[in-house]
Amino acid sequence: MPPKSKKPSLATLAIHGAREAHAHGDAVVEPLVQSVNHLQKPGTGEGLLYTRYGNTPNAARVQKRLALLEGAEASLLLSSGMAATACALLALLRPGDHLLASQYIYGGTHRLFIEEFVRMGIDVQLVDPWEPRVWRKNIRKETRAIFLETPVNPTCRVLDLRPISFLTRNSGIALVVDSTFASPINFRPLEHGADVVIHSATKYLNGHHDVLMGAVLGSEPYIEEVLQKEMLWGQTPDPFACWLLERGLKTLDVRVQRSNETAMQVALWAEKRKEVVQVHYPGLKSHPDHEIAKDILDGYGGMLALELKGGGKAADRFLKRLRLVTHAPSLGGVDTLVSEPRFTSHAKMTPAERAAIGIPDGFLRFSIGLESAEDLIADLEQALK
Repeated sequence: MPPKSKKPSLATLAIHGAREAHAHGDAVVEPLVQSVNHLQKPGTGEGLLYTRYGNTPNAARVQKRLALLEGAEASLLLSSGMAATACALLALLRPGDHLLASQYIYGGTHRLFIEEFVRMGIDVQLVDPWEPRVWRKNIRKETRAIFLETPVNPTCRVLDLRPISFLTRNSGIALVVDSTFASPINFRPLEHGADVVIHSATKYLNGHHDVLMGAVLGSEPYIEEVLQKEMLWGQTPDPFACWLLERGLKTLDVRVQRSNETAMQVALWAEKRKEVVQVHYPGLKSHPDHEIAKDILDGYGGMLALELKGGGKAADRFLKRLRLVTHAPSLGGVDTLVSEPRFTSHAKMTPAERAAIGIPDGFLRFSIGLESAEDLIADLEQALK
């Protein structure tokens, strides 16, 4: 690690953060401790280690590392991104409380809010985050949290947290941000006034399409509240998944930087194609949030979306012709993936509901991996012809 007087870079923290000092003979790669339970000292409940409690060696080390990357006091790993979202918000909300949320959110989160939370007696209100003064106008005395994604899945819209956090701080409301699309390399919401950060660690944090996990980050007392939910509902990941996540984190910086660069090249190419109605990528000057993205993001990301001329039928033809790009759900890994939100993340919404949040038929979401930009563009080009 660098001297204590110098703050380590994110690239260095992703590899060395929260590691114990090594001695001669130690393994370079931290070992997997697969045991569910650990020896307990007699006569006390202090120091009890148990996998469901989220405090065994592999989980504890990765949680400390993630907190360092995001600039949080503490973090907690959960068994999926949806587990993270559910526990994060239910640690804040009770029956009768009001949750104010962006309507531009992942389809699974949308279902959680309007089906499960409402059934629990939580009043959920979805609003258009780009409507002027929308947050201020809809806050009530029962409002306990504001929830949003940025960048947004799958439209890649970018929200500026600073004016929203000014409002939440003055109102005593928690600002909860799903930052999965950005990763800590491109954006750290706590630096912009958020109180809670959520990640689907399945995506960029792991980066290899082989782990299902989520993460919640915030203050130590708050994370303790989330932990209680996780322990009772059994949503804790196993040690091997934590070990794989730690392995994936070590390449987080180089993976995200490469995806940033390649996605920009693909977006610039796609913007010139007559078969493409619109390219959704915050790095383009044509993007509605380009100036905000340029101001607050450290990288424009590896996610982009294309709207094809010809709608759903054009998308079907295009997907069948792809050779290198893989048609599969999820995102943030080393392989470039393409998916149709109408059949995956937002399948439970009607065509009208999807269109209202900018996802018409013919909309394709790309997660740019680590292949060469030239090879990706060649594959996309032959599939369009």
